[in-house]
Amino acid sequence: MIRVLVVDDSAVVRQVLTKELSKAQGIEVVGTAVDPYAARDKIISLNPDVLTLDLEMPRMDGLTFLQKLMKYHPLPVIVVSSLTPKGSETALRALELGAIEVVSKPGSAYTVADISEMLVDKIRAASMARYSIGRTTSRSASDPVRTPPPKLMRTTHRILAIGASTGGTKAIEDVLVNLPTNTPGTVIVQHMPEHFTATFAERLNSLCPMEVREAVDNDLVIPGVALIAPGNYHMVLMRSGARYSVAIKTGPQIHHQRPSVDVLFRSVAATAGPNAIGVILTGMGADGAKGMLAMRQAGASTLAQNEESCVVFGMPKEAIEIGAAEKILPLNQMPRRIIELASSNSGQHASVSA
Repeated sequence: MIRVLVVDDSAVVRQVLTKELSKAQGIEVVGTAVDPYAARDKIISLNPDVLTLDLEMPRMDGLTFLQKLMKYHPLPVIVVSSLTPKGSETALRALELGAIEVVSKPGSAYTVADISEMLVDKIRAASMARYSIGRTTSRSASDPVRTPPPKLMRTTHRILAIGASTGGTKAIEDVLVNLPTNTPGTVIVQHMPEHFTATFAERLNSLCPMEVREAVDNDLVIPGVALIAPGNYHMVLMRSGARYSVAIKTGPQIHHQRPSVDVLFRSVAATAGPNAIGVILTGMGADGAKGMLAMRQAGASTLAQNEESCVVFGMPKEAIEIGAAEKILPLNQMPRRIIELASSNSGQHASVSA
């Protein structure tokens, strides 16, 4: 059983989350807390495996509590936050401090049932996450060294496609900050709620040599620009002549996700073929595995993050097991390999049979 402690100042939210989570097999809500001080005492007495945390609470705000928790008693934390621009900025800061995932509170965009399903999946992922003291304050041996990346040897017409989920905000950052300004046009799916992806893109844009922004319909995919699929929308690669662009659309969830990595990767396989590079990073589930296989069968270069450097070795594992990954690499080696592939002549990778 995965033991969960729910921390929220709203009695209604505590009641709803307790009721919904208790329906899930393998999950037990061992307690609730109205604020960080009560949570501190219950963490000691109940020893939960996973914490759900509201960020706006009395006596001590959630970010301050999270920072103290990660320093003295680190454990997997899932932020349950309001779907507002301010809420997304605070939630992104929580991810930087060590939270595993972010889930929006029930509201106009998501029903209680939607949130419950997402939260159950993320609790299961969080319970398997690799965690260590000092995770947010010191860099591990697998982390990239952020030196100015070299420019590519030549301008290319390649497409770089990246997919990630649990732990992916940090992994994507570590890849993009080490890619040069003339990196091939890049399309990214990170499983995040609506509105949160815009804040994520803005943060990456402030850190990375490339321009990073949340994608809009008909955005051109050009060297030096990375487009992040907006939360609650799928993103597909399109081509008109020599020009690539993206389409942003609705549609059913794939692997309980919208945006879906599979949707993006399949479109890249069909549109860019051997001119593409596919990268699958840390995350729970199988989203992206079959799409990456389609990319490899179309002649694309495909890379998967190795188990040791993943927060959750789910999506890369699934891709590796079905033969979708051409090469398996630790996170700190991923940027260099992307640069090498982007600098080589396109279309040289033979396709594989189904």
